[in-house]
Amino acid sequence: MNKHQRVKKNAEFQKIFKRGKSFANRQFVVYCFEKEGQEDFRIGLSVSKKIGNAVTRNRIKRYIRQAFLEMKDEVKPNIDYVIIARHQAATMDFHESKKSLQHVLKIAKMIQKVRE
Repeated sequence: MNKHQRVKKNAEFQKIFKRGKSFANRQFVVYCFEKEGQEDFRIGLSVSKKIGNAVTRNRIKRYIRQAFLEMKDEVKPNIDYVIIARHQAATMDFHESKKSLQHVLKIAKMIQKVRE
């Protein structure tokens, strides 16, 4: 993921939390906030220290970034996403994480049909 595809600043996180809509399943909470004039989606990640040590937290973040990279054609553009990992995310492998993220994004109606 490029730097322009990430939400990094605390003010941006707070704006998404306040104005965005949240959707959740057992592993992830996703906040979605539509941003006009933005051609790509951006993601911000939040993995608490309660979930595990640094190795576990970084693995979860890698899985989320890779899942979004693989779903980049399906995920709606011009939207900022903040993904918060829950405890169950620590025990999942990549395929389970991706499937769980797809599930929560379908609930949010943020996955569009791929045009061929």
